[in-house]
Amino acid sequence: MRGYLVQPAGNGPFPAVLVIHENRGLNPYVEDVARRLGVAGFLALAPDGLAPAGGYPGNDDDGRTLQSGLDQAKLRQDIINSARFLKSHALSSGKLGAVGFCWGGGMVNQLATTLGAELAAGVPFYGAAPAVGEVPGIKAALLVQHAANDERINAQWPAYEAALKAAAVPHEAFFYEGTQHGFHNNSTPRYHEAAANLAWERTLAHFRKHLASAG
Repeated sequence: MRGYLVQPAGNGPFPAVLVIHENRGLNPYVEDVARRLGVAGFLALAPDGLAPAGGYPGNDDDGRTLQSGLDQAKLRQDIINSARFLKSHALSSGKLGAVGFCWGGGMVNQLATTLGAELAAGVPFYGAAPAVGEVPGIKAALLVQHAANDERINAQWPAYEAALKAAAVPHEAFFYEGTQHGFHNNSTPRYHEAAANLAWERTLAHFRKHLASAG
């Protein structure tokens, strides 16, 4: 596996955040998200799930094709291993968070069920919900970010929300009016600046609260 690691100014240790890309590999947008976290005082790692296939190919269309052709179970395991690598990194405080978008949002939910108490905070952006039966394994505080116009993902939310409440998982959810799936990605026509900025402010506040102070 390869990834993009961003170290904040200073000597650390730093709270750590895994940044999980969409369904097209580690593109410049996701690298920029990692840099934003670094500026805010977090050690950020954005793994490239396409590394086994040669890495992000330079454009999103080819990246999407490459990612769809990967062994999906292995891809998920690569991301889980990346999270554990970051948590144990020499510059990491040991407090781990994760943020992801689209496919990566679903992966944040999956990480939360898989890692349990190893993950302190998660922020899935318009991500697929995990299996309801796996929700009791979540120990992370979740900040769930949804586009208002995202029928497939939003249809999964009521059952997921009920399971989170039943398992007493700390969580907040926001739906951003006038937005579509992918609204945070400023390299696409779906970008919604006001919603993206508000969602990002909430993301940083969530990580600062649950991963200790930074920046």
